[in-house]
Amino acid sequence: MNNVFFPPSGALRRPAPALSLLPIIFLLVMLVGIIASGGADLINTYSPVILLSAAALSLLLGRLGHSYSARSLRTGLQRSAVQILPAVPMLLCISMVATTWMLSGVVPTLIVYGLNIIHPTYFLVIACAVCGAVSVLTGSSWSTIATIGVAFMGIGTVLGYSEAWIAGAIISGAYFGDKMSPLSDTTVVASSACGVDLFKHIRYMMLTSVPAMALALAVYATVGLWSEHGTAAGTSEITGALHSTFNISPWTLAIPAVTVTLLALRVPTLWVLAAGAATGTAGIFAFQPHLLPLLEGDAGHIAGIARTLWHETSLHTGSPLLDSLASTSGITGMLPTIALVLSAMIFGAVMIGTGMISSITHAFTRRLARRGSIVGTTVCSGLFLNSCTADQYLSLIIGGNMYRNVYRRAGLEPRLLSRAMEDSVSVTSVLIPWNSCGVTQSAVLGVATIVYLPCCIFNYMSPLMSIILALTGFRIRSSRRAYSLPAQSPT
Repeated sequence: MNNVFFPPSGALRRPAPALSLLPIIFLLVMLVGIIASGGADLINTYSPVILLSAAALSLLLGRLGHSYSARSLRTGLQRSAVQILPAVPMLLCISMVATTWMLSGVVPTLIVYGLNIIHPTYFLVIACAVCGAVSVLTGSSWSTIATIGVAFMGIGTVLGYSEAWIAGAIISGAYFGDKMSPLSDTTVVASSACGVDLFKHIRYMMLTSVPAMALALAVYATVGLWSEHGTAAGTSEITGALHSTFNISPWTLAIPAVTVTLLALRVPTLWVLAAGAATGTAGIFAFQPHLLPLLEGDAGHIAGIARTLWHETSLHTGSPLLDSLASTSGITGMLPTIALVLSAMIFGAVMIGTGMISSITHAFTRRLARRGSIVGTTVCSGLFLNSCTADQYLSLIIGGNMYRNVYRRAGLEPRLLSRAMEDSVSVTSVLIPWNSCGVTQSAVLGVATIVYLPCCIFNYMSPLMSIILALTGFRIRSSRRAYSLPAQSPT
């Protein structure tokens, strides 16, 4: 029976590149159709169905072409699951952090202080720079966006900025810092997958990342100068409503201080987020005891808080804008995002298991010879892998192994490969609606991926800078002896 559905591994054939592209084309066409017909807000609703349909199409094409076996599908699922499944508990913790930090007064306090300190004209620049600095120190773009990024969303909304520009500035800063931090998982994976010393990799990335970040800050400064901001009376109304609803106190900032300290100590991100949710829950009792009767209702303390963490919670502050900011969605609000992540995992597993990723990447790399075309194809492959695997770590590992021999043949140093991979994978993962990064940040910030994408200046300037420097040859050495590690065959 197995031979009916799964041909023996010895009889497997590599699918044609054109055939392998069909599930990707189907996926993109369906997403574009949804956006055109119903808007970007429908992406999260229909993406799981589209991803599973694309996976089914890949299986059908693979079955017709005898390109997979039970073993190859199992291998693909294992690779995809190992990278993506850890995001599920992190998403659950992020939803609890968002709920408890709002209700404990952390986010309201940051909003009040931010409105009093930050000049509206320079808000986008400050948000981008601060998120970048925090991400460098912590090595985590996810934690930065889920904590201080949420506060900046509230501040920017009150100041009258478009949610797309606010999210774009936050994401640009957070991913720049993540990319430049020696504490970042993606930075370590990119350098190790290409056989490059970590700090050599970071120094070499500065040649593309610093100009891209400078351009992003210039754009945000220009937008700030030309944007209409909220009036002093309007911000006073918001701060007054916050003071009447929450106890605004600098003591609430002890909660994010604990989180930042744990991140600096290199505690795993999942445990940091869990600790942030726990300290946030304690903060509700310590700093906002007047909210407990509202949250608990007829239930006791534990049942009331558990219900708050699970369900949507709304506070009536007297200000419609603040009501929308202070509302929390709880774990139930994150469930559609988790469904999307799991669907993306299945799609990535099938694309790997059927050999379609291998077929397309082989077609990309087999005739490359010139420096510009090699780096340009590496960047395009990074975007492609991000779209297929739905995970940046898996994309970095596959891409690093796939291109190592190509760079060796061309006499290009390995740090050029590691830079091109991180320029095209780590920072663009957040721009793809079904990638785990894009799904997560869209859910955390409450802004659709397709909406904030045009405003993430750093994230799409980074791969462009990588291509530009490759074409000009700036600070690129050719050395046939650059590789000291043994070659690995493409994954």
